[in-house]
Amino acid sequence: MASAYDTNNSSDRQFVRTAMKVALLEPAHEASLARRWREQNDEVALHELTTAYMRLVIAMASKFRHYGLPMADLVSEGNVGLMQAAARFEPEREVRFSTYASWWIRSSIQDYVLRNWSIVRTGTTSAQKSLFFNLRRLRARIADTGDGIMSVENREWVANHLGVPVRDVETMASRLSGSDRSLNAPLSIDGDGEWQDMIADEAAIPEQVVMVEHDTAKRRKWIAEALKTLNPREMHIISKRRLAEESMTLEALGEELGVSKERVRQIEHQALGKLRKALERIVGDPMKAGLIPEA
Repeated sequence: MASAYDTNNSSDRQFVRTAMKVALLEPAHEASLARRWREQNDEVALHELTTAYMRLVIAMASKFRHYGLPMADLVSEGNVGLMQAAARFEPEREVRFSTYASWWIRSSIQDYVLRNWSIVRTGTTSAQKSLFFNLRRLRARIADTGDGIMSVENREWVANHLGVPVRDVETMASRLSGSDRSLNAPLSIDGDGEWQDMIADEAAIPEQVVMVEHDTAKRRKWIAEALKTLNPREMHIISKRRLAEESMTLEALGEELGVSKERVRQIEHQALGKLRKALERIVGDPMKAGLIPEA
């Protein structure tokens, strides 16, 4: 698709800088804008709402710049996600728009990357997408910073962590290997500006800290309500397996409860299903509400 702007153009770089400086919205005003757009098709309200959170699009797009696609196109696709979020946002759920919009923005940009990066055109399953978007992060976690050749142990670790074949890990590592662009490289041949000028400042500002705290408290309340649907044994297993700092093994829990580890696995699976249904009744899609991180 055509780019919304060209990052080699100084006026477009100014657009990015300006967007990052737009003040965030107060919760009540944000909710009012969302209702005016949803109920009255008020385009002025839509413009103010989306302009205030264009910084989310730029910040998210910057996280995908290492895939070699034009930053301008990533921002354009992220803006599509922002508009989709504005169309579907329900302010009565008392969740900040930024939390809701982040899912749509990320999803739109990821879809664009998958459509346009030739190396992943055959990688369309959920597991393969997860491998594509998480491999570099996982390699960094285990200090594997080679040139694409991973040790057998590291390939197996990543494969087990993401639930994909070891062969897929090896293939993807080879495809993703390549030189990185210097952040000091000029944006254009005339030397006007550097690539580092386009990196969004991801440091949290006070308003964002308040929003995160608000949304975190709301999510905790939803999860607490959902946990009430579990019976005592299910609650015990979920607490030990999912909520404890150090998760108990299926075998240890089986010995404690006097059942087989396979039975513990079945009860855990059943409890997770109940939790998801409860959350869907409370908030709709748990992933879009920020309760389940996207792969």
